[in-house]
Amino acid sequence: MSYEVKEKLEKSGVKPGKIAKEAILKTVEYLEIDGIRKSLKEIENVLSTISEDRIVENTRGDREA
Repeated sequence: MSYEVKEKLEKSGVKPGKIAKEAILKTVEYLEIDGIRKSLKEIENVLSTISEDRIVENTRGDREA
């Protein structure tokens, strides 16, 4: 960041370090959520290969055991 921009922010009462920290935290949060979305998509793809009949069959088998 240029000295001029930093100076303008400080004159306005805005701390550049605080803005940078917030931006970093938001970026990390976005990346975590994106990773979770990708994992859920992979799980969805795996689960979509299992038929409803197989799920029902296994559930009933578990209840009987």
